[in-house]
Amino acid sequence: MKIMVTGGAGFIGSAVVRHLIHDKGLCVVNVDKLTYAGNLDSLATVANHPHYAFEQVDVVDRDRITALLAQYRPDAIMHLAAESHVDRSIDGPGAFIQTNIVGTYALLEAVRGYWNELTDERKNAFRFHHISTDEVYGDLHGTDDLFTETTPYAPSSPYSASKAASDHLVRAWQRTYGLPTLITNCSNNYGPFHFPEKLIPHMILNALHGKPLPVYGDGQQVRDWLYVEDHARALVEVVTRGKIGETG
Repeated sequence: MKIMVTGGAGFIGSAVVRHLIHDKGLCVVNVDKLTYAGNLDSLATVANHPHYAFEQVDVVDRDRITALLAQYRPDAIMHLAAESHVDRSIDGPGAFIQTNIVGTYALLEAVRGYWNELTDERKNAFRFHHISTDEVYGDLHGTDDLFTETTPYAPSSPYSASKAASDHLVRAWQRTYGLPTLITNCSNNYGPFHFPEKLIPHMILNALHGKPLPVYGDGQQVRDWLYVEDHARALVEVVTRGKIGETG
């Protein structure tokens, strides 16, 4: 099985790529724009692996994506490429609209053209897995207030709104065109190669250097955390065993 992973040099994407190759023995095509959040060091253990290929391409570039699909002929897409920081989305929402909404649209259209040309057997086996965020559901209001797959959407930042929009596009392409899609909405991840702007590494680094620890609001906010390598294993289970059209 060959899987194309978009955003595979990112924090979660790189964990997925490592798991696919080291633990599952699958072939991976990593497509990443290499923004500030892309880190090829996180892929050092697979960089020279015969089952790994890397292509520096922006998902917004539909023509380049179309060419890569024709070249590599993947059996599934795992779409993790995204701008993913709330504060950055407030300061500069344009990049989030472009990558998360326009990029997902461009990828969906490129994949739809590719999928339509597959044999019936490969069509039926193909999967497009969109990896999203629980930010699309809004805010938690206590330790017993958990999101579920049926929680109504209530995005509250440009980032979460852009991811909610991309979720809706993926569902629309499944309903309208029959593209076999899956969506997962994860909570905050932590673990190896976490970008230092994120909360846990930011707090640790500040503490180590004797700097102030920033607290938003009254400090009573609640976050749910997921170890990134556990998440990677779950994502691979979804793309290989999940039911088309469902959200996890």
